[in-house]
Amino acid sequence: MRYHQTIAGTTHEFDGLVELMAKATPRRSGDELAGCAAESDAERAAAAWQLADVPLSRFLDEPLVPYESDEVTRLIVDTHDRAAFAEIAHLTVGGFRDWLLEIAPRADAADRLSRIAPGLTPEMVAAASKIMRNQDLILVAAAARVTSAFRTTIGLPGRIATRLQPNHPTDDPRGIAAATLDGLLMGCGDAVIGINPASDSPRATADLLHMLDDIRQRFEIPMQSCVLSHVTTTVDLIEQGVPVDLVFQSIAGTEGANKGFGVTLDILRDADEAARSLRRGTVGDNVMYLETGQGSALSAGAHLGVGGKPVDQQTLESRAYAVARVLKPLLINTVVGFIGPEYLYDGKQIIRAGLEDHFCGKLLGLPMGVDVCYTNHAEADQDDMDTLLTLLGVAGAAFVIAVPGADDVMLGYQSLSFHDALYVREALHLRPAPEFESWLARLGMTDGDGRVLPVDPGESPLLPLTAGR
Repeated sequence: MRYHQTIAGTTHEFDGLVELMAKATPRRSGDELAGCAAESDAERAAAAWQLADVPLSRFLDEPLVPYESDEVTRLIVDTHDRAAFAEIAHLTVGGFRDWLLEIAPRADAADRLSRIAPGLTPEMVAAASKIMRNQDLILVAAAARVTSAFRTTIGLPGRIATRLQPNHPTDDPRGIAAATLDGLLMGCGDAVIGINPASDSPRATADLLHMLDDIRQRFEIPMQSCVLSHVTTTVDLIEQGVPVDLVFQSIAGTEGANKGFGVTLDILRDADEAARSLRRGTVGDNVMYLETGQGSALSAGAHLGVGGKPVDQQTLESRAYAVARVLKPLLINTVVGFIGPEYLYDGKQIIRAGLEDHFCGKLLGLPMGVDVCYTNHAEADQDDMDTLLTLLGVAGAAFVIAVPGADDVMLGYQSLSFHDALYVREALHLRPAPEFESWLARLGMTDGDGRVLPVDPGESPLLPLTAGR
């Protein structure tokens, strides 16, 4: 179906939903690289105007990526809940935006949004986000409530959790232990202590998992650990009796991009089942940790949709959340600026993408977090990250990622520091996950209001963490 919109005497035409969605997307370098971005602000405005008039139901009739050749599309279509969709089935994209903004301030907003979530497809949510301002994305996301649990509870109102990321370029246990101590002393680690290993060696992964589990048990920390090896490596280690809490995997929004990561839906489902069978959680049984990022499908050359046209990267990112949704993860985050300026050029594009991803993930029913980050060759700096972190705190992000000094020396990119986590909790009156907060108080690391107290590391009850490593 062709779409057209006339502005100031000029008629803009769009050949199908794939092109209309791409042209309506706020400007970003990845879509320009793919050749699907609007060629002018006028064309972008015309596309957004026309997109607002598209019925939500059309996304059920016109897949952007072919059903026959893509298992993610089949998952989206085959699991769509028409009963949940019924409440909003009569709306257009623009009408849905208005409905969201009307619902968000209400006392029953969280229940209403939760009720319709199974009836939403990623394409519907992505379409709505394209015609929303940043404040709209924040307001609606803040109204949504999505929780998950393993040894801590993620996503509760008034709280923001942190992934403590103690990466080391050689997986040196002493370096990892020192970074872990640094983060724990600043109240970080309630989402997960998660290590990106320097290699995918099963032996190295097993050693790190044993080390983290030893730390957890020695200090009786209500936490979950994860070593971010490939899902198949982790499943093999489960079968060998290695102490695995969470299974990690990067995912994307097309079958081809997921194959580039070495996974299929069946592999992911089997991994989820294997980890759940261990029954290691104490307050819940969500066992998957998933990461996504705008541009991943394009970087894999797996971004083409119906008619061979490139699908915009934000819509493909939202489709990854359909994969995540079926797995009911404990954690999922977009690594928003990690892939580089080829996909998100500057601070403005990174901030916008982070808010879009968070909004779309929460609306689809996910405990959405964000790695607030950038690479050093992007036109961005730590002030941009401060802005995005603050906006995400207001929007009710489930968790963020923190590394020593905001500088990941293994992956070579800039993220948030442990101090940044202290900032956002203090500025916005947010607290850690309740189980972790109780542990901090029990060790005398926080005051009566939950604020982290200054501690001499030499006198900390956690000092033995680094001994003998």
